[in-house]
Amino acid sequence: MKTRSAPAKDKKSETTEQSQPKALVSETPSKTFILPSASDNARLLSLPQPQSGELSRYFFCPERGLYEFTVVAPPAHMARSILFTPQTHQFTLPSEEQNEVIDDSSLKPTITKKAELFVATPIDAMFFMVPLLAPFSKPGQSLFQPLDDIIDSNDDMPKHFRQVLYDETFRSSLLTRVEAICDSVEAGDEKMFRFNETKLVKELIAKAERMADRGFPVTLEERFIRQTLATPLMSVKREDVVTSQELPEDSEEASKLEERQDSPSTVATNATPSVETPAGESTPVPQPPGTDSAALDHVTRLLRISTALNYMKECYLPDEMAARLDEILASAESPLDLKPLKDRLKKIAELRAQALESRNMSDFTRKRALDDEEEDVRAEKKRKKDEEEKKKKAAESQAVKNLKKVNISGMQKMSAFFAKAPPKKKT
Repeated sequence: MKTRSAPAKDKKSETTEQSQPKALVSETPSKTFILPSASDNARLLSLPQPQSGELSRYFFCPERGLYEFTVVAPPAHMARSILFTPQTHQFTLPSEEQNEVIDDSSLKPTITKKAELFVATPIDAMFFMVPLLAPFSKPGQSLFQPLDDIIDSNDDMPKHFRQVLYDETFRSSLLTRVEAICDSVEAGDEKMFRFNETKLVKELIAKAERMADRGFPVTLEERFIRQTLATPLMSVKREDVVTSQELPEDSEEASKLEERQDSPSTVATNATPSVETPAGESTPVPQPPGTDSAALDHVTRLLRISTALNYMKECYLPDEMAARLDEILASAESPLDLKPLKDRLKKIAELRAQALESRNMSDFTRKRALDDEEEDVRAEKKRKKDEEEKKKKAAESQAVKNLKKVNISGMQKMSAFFAKAPPKKKT
């Protein structure tokens, strides 16, 4: 039996394939950092997280300050990877006016399985000083003290954190942030500090106001501001205009009139006209008639400030200080008056309860209305279930897929062959 041999490869194509390096999948999981332009003394450090106290990775530059890492990653159901390729370098020799290309063949492209980017974003050093200066962990420290004595009194301080606090280049910036939340007095040539809760609250409110003035991203604005302030559209009972008039005696004309009233064009005309929203803009918030626009703008700004305060409280403040912040904002001496916002949210909650009650009373065939949280939970469960099914289908071999297509109607199951035989009848 003769077999046809494979055609011989061209030598030129073989050399080209060998010269092209293949991408290697990195065995150890690597991380991709996007860092700002910094000095030569910049480095990565492990510092205690201001809210929890656990050690986390930060980027520190004595001239530019501290940076935290924000993870930017694609959704779990959309797998992505990153390809890293080496670059060739060109330079001009001093003797010859020509460019020479230096290609390092030892460098090969690599692929990271997870397309996660760790972006360095600035973080205020004030948040790192709050757990150090606040007298919650060590009661009785309400006296004026030098900053060095406060630092030295913490024996269990991480090594990297101590290096940041004693850095000479960063010292002036650190003292500026300490003065923003502390009372200070001059004692000879040394300055002494004492923590002040009111100054901290005012500093946080100033930060929140800047965040509100600059504007939130579209997704956050839609979720935390517009959905919170949106009032329900109360059901309006529309009376049929034809009922007040005498129907024509001819049954054929009456049926045509009923069809014209029930047609989609008639319903769309009687209902509230829909306004198309341009792409990139959020849906306008429905408000009840008689709402003052100036008061609504003030309430919206207060909600943005409150949302920014909640974000800083949950991410950068210890639990004791967060609880104390809520007490100060709720007291009469609060620097920020949140009473209009609370009244507005209370009124919106009452309107939503009335709308839900009226809908349940008008239609008993409807099921219980789902909250936004329940809908999100159901959507998340459905998405996870779809992901698991996709993974199972991807892991199946072609043979298993072909076996599933076989018609097994009328066949016995495998367990039938291993079942116990029925007892024999005695004769």
